[in-house]
Amino acid sequence: MDAAVPGFQAPAWLRGPHAQTVVGRAVRSTCRFRYARRRIDTPDGDFLDIDGALALVDGPLVLVLHGLEGSSRSGYVAQTCSRLVALGARPVALNFRSCSGEPNRHLRSYHSGETTDVATLVDLLRHENPGVPIGAIGYSLGGNVLLCYLEESGAGPLDAAVAVSVPFDLAASARRLESGMGRMYTRYFLRSIKDKIREKAARFPDAARSAPTALAATTMRGIDDAWTAPIHGYRNAAHYYETCSSMARLEGVRTPTLLIQADDDPFLPARALDEVREIGNPCLVHGFTRRGGHLGYLGARSSGRLWAEARATAWLVGRLAAGTGGQTA
Repeated sequence: MDAAVPGFQAPAWLRGPHAQTVVGRAVRSTCRFRYARRRIDTPDGDFLDIDGALALVDGPLVLVLHGLEGSSRSGYVAQTCSRLVALGARPVALNFRSCSGEPNRHLRSYHSGETTDVATLVDLLRHENPGVPIGAIGYSLGGNVLLCYLEESGAGPLDAAVAVSVPFDLAASARRLESGMGRMYTRYFLRSIKDKIREKAARFPDAARSAPTALAATTMRGIDDAWTAPIHGYRNAAHYYETCSSMARLEGVRTPTLLIQADDDPFLPARALDEVREIGNPCLVHGFTRRGGHLGYLGARSSGRLWAEARATAWLVGRLAAGTGGQTA
């Protein structure tokens, strides 16, 4: 554990996973960061909007990846970027396709295993900043994307990474979101996803045939089966989940990577985290906690209010500055 960031302790009045998740989001909604936007073209003729610090900052570069239906404006991204600047690093927040406030050009957008845009951006950052250490922090879906990218790219492109509140097993996560409080989280995500489906269907007649089924879906699996999977080349939701779950990729990660994960994450069953613990990859640093919810981590005064961002940035910047990933949790 880094001396600058004590272990996570939830306040006595906020120990439940749903309280951590919901209140955590509400608190982070007040976080702001002033960005300078840059648009880059992708090899397939689309674009990516990336947001960095307005002021010129020296130091290592850190790519920040948001979660499902998030963006650089999400509170946890803004807080992460603010902390990175304070620690002397340069944040680069990637808005996944369709998430920057402007619809992307193509039918395809982003999903839990879409790594080509991350690869495009990392390659660009490497080309423009020779010799500069580069790391990444991914949250939720962005954490799953990051882990998939790390497995695919091998050692080298990134010097260190952090993944927070990752849905390692996409099928298990989808099932978890189909009952209890999971239905509330699903409704929240489906509102913005369905708005984007309507916009896509209006521009792409071929996609319009799938839209009615997708718009009638009440679960994430329903959306993924009718829309996400076929739009991105998968047979169905099961094929998409099997192919894109980062659980199967963890053994192949060759970049020092801290996993910040709560045992009580309501988006994932505890057995999935037990499987992660059993993976013997020395490149993975297990930063598991008993409590914290999903992207919650609202800490007691003794551990810091927004603990996950503090832990992720301190660990990553420390490793990048030292020139090594290290294995100290």
